[in-house]
Amino acid sequence: MRKGPRLVKKPAAPKLHISPEQRLLILDTWRRSGLPVADFSAIVGIPKYTLSAWKKRFEEEGPAGLMDRPRGGRKGSKLPELTKRTILMLKESNPDWGCQRISDMLVRGPALPASPTAVARVLKEAGYELEEVPTHRHPDQVRRFERARSNQLWQTDLFTFVLKRQNRRVYLVAFMDDHSRFLTGFGLHASQSAALVLEVLRTAITCYGSPEEILTDNGTQYVTWRGKSAFAKELEKRGIRQVVSSPRRPQTLGKIERFWGTLWRECLETAIFLDLADAQRRIGHFMDYYNFQRTHQGLDGLVPADRYFGAGSEVLATLKKRVAANALELARHGVPKKPFYLTGQVGGKSFSVHAEGERVILQRQGEQRQEVDLVSPEEERSAEAAWPQTVPEPLCPNGSPVFEPIEPPGPWSEEPGSSPLDQILPQLGEAFSNESDRDGEGDAP
Repeated sequence: MRKGPRLVKKPAAPKLHISPEQRLLILDTWRRSGLPVADFSAIVGIPKYTLSAWKKRFEEEGPAGLMDRPRGGRKGSKLPELTKRTILMLKESNPDWGCQRISDMLVRGPALPASPTAVARVLKEAGYELEEVPTHRHPDQVRRFERARSNQLWQTDLFTFVLKRQNRRVYLVAFMDDHSRFLTGFGLHASQSAALVLEVLRTAITCYGSPEEILTDNGTQYVTWRGKSAFAKELEKRGIRQVVSSPRRPQTLGKIERFWGTLWRECLETAIFLDLADAQRRIGHFMDYYNFQRTHQGLDGLVPADRYFGAGSEVLATLKKRVAANALELARHGVPKKPFYLTGQVGGKSFSVHAEGERVILQRQGEQRQEVDLVSPEEERSAEAAWPQTVPEPLCPNGSPVFEPIEPPGPWSEEPGSSPLDQILPQLGEAFSNESDRDGEGDAP
């Protein structure tokens, strides 16, 4: 849950309207009481400035001065209705977005310019108020650093989570450019070995070139307590300097640590992957979304690719065309399934069959809802096996190791529990039996 101040919608309080007749009655009561305006104001609960204004208007215009009057010109935001509606839709879809983030997304997406102040005015008119959420005070001031250009320093780290359907823990490694926060490569595997990190590093360097330095923590994949690790040897061979952070100081790798939090909140926390291959593809699509579509306040409203390819506009334009327009939805939900709904009558009673996510619900008139299965288990397993094939390949370089299953040659590929000796042993037994019979016949007198 996000902490700190944020805009939330509060229920509107009813406004008290005083009619002209009531205003006249209040002025008459005030005149009869003989009280000063401040004392009478406290009794009736009306500001003294309002009472004085009513009195002045009554003395100048009589009862007509107490009538309701239109005030000034048009109130509220002067943005077009389309822009205001878009702002409200973005806020409803993404409650954690602030005014600056919405303003940046309006400029990059539908090209509807609106300053953060204008966005705040629209949200305030819609009933949003600033809510203060208590936070924990940090014991030390956060110190920020940033390299001056791309490929000057990369950060790398590992993140682990569990595939919900398989209850299987997997490990994710990524490399991030420090200057632009652009993800240059990632890998997802069932083990956190140094081989995984090296494979991702080589893939990222092949696609985006070698950095001058790489910042790591003290994990065993990067550092060993005696001698040089395989990762350090690989960097030394390529002429890359390794920078190791201090122990128990995650702030040093703050940029990629922040990315892990974003990945978890916006994708992994609710996503359900079919298997490891499906997770690799969909996480790759989220990284495409992060690199090319998600605005970053630390980059003044730009996306990481804008800063990483600052001098390569043509390369950036070409890569953006290859990124799926719905990369975030692909990452969160995979390929969307077609809606399903069926209704009718049987025996004079109405019924409906509709899909709710992965479930199919049967509703009969006057009966409880029931979940039904429309396919056999064999068909369901075959459909799940083919499902990841329909997800398009992401653009972000995937360095996950690929291990092909090894099938033994020859008769060993038969059913479990069988052996080629099952056919040979009866033949050997029969041969030994015949040989024994012949030996017996030769020894008889």
